[in-house]
Amino acid sequence: MEATLQAEPRSETGKGPAHRLRASGRVPAVLYGAGVEATPIHVSALDLLHVFHAMGQASVLVDLKLNGNEYLTIAREIQRDLIHNRFIHIDFMAVNRDEKITVSVELHEVGDSEGVHAGGVIEHHLREVEIECLPANVPPRVEFDISKLRIGDSVRIGDLVPPEGVEFLTDPDTMILAVVEPAVMDTELDLAVAGEEVPEEAAEAAEEAEGEEAAEGEEAPEGEGGEGAEGTAGTEGGGEAPTEGDGES
Repeated sequence: MEATLQAEPRSETGKGPAHRLRASGRVPAVLYGAGVEATPIHVSALDLLHVFHAMGQASVLVDLKLNGNEYLTIAREIQRDLIHNRFIHIDFMAVNRDEKITVSVELHEVGDSEGVHAGGVIEHHLREVEIECLPANVPPRVEFDISKLRIGDSVRIGDLVPPEGVEFLTDPDTMILAVVEPAVMDTELDLAVAGEEVPEEAAEAAEEAEGEEAAEGEEAPEGEGGEGAEGTAGTEGGGEAPTEGDGES
């Protein structure tokens, strides 16, 4: 996918000029890359928003027009204020159509996991994969199906089929996600330590677990030591924090 974007040279750099540009509806940026000396520029915030919303985020190829010249570029190092849905700063890397580039693209699961329907939760380990390909072959994202995953199953980079013309550079053994048992006991303990009220369902589950442990202890022969019960650690997935910086070069 390709889009066209008009850019203007930027004569001033720094926080003050950058704030003024954003206040006027422009986004500070930098053009660099193949055969191009690093050049401070600025582009229309509205046009930039349209390009990414209409054509697929950072993997869009952009024909950047500047001072009568046109550069084939790809967006890199995008800084955004997610709270106010605006761009803070962006780098445009000039590329050649016939030369492969290395970029990172989003990993995106599709489908409803059997394990989740059975009470499990998805534990994310990796959100992007590094790839190598020609600029025209950069995919908007890499999708994979998780509908057959059960509790205890996982997906690694080596399990994915790369899109045509794309090579994965990330280690094939790298874990992307896993379907795991929910950490009920850990959640209850965290709430108790924080002084918060423990949900009735969690309290009942804890009482049942304690009763089972007590029964097992009574059956054990006198004088034998029992092994400690293993706990299941849960990991909370965190979203991206809003970027609030100038990122000026």
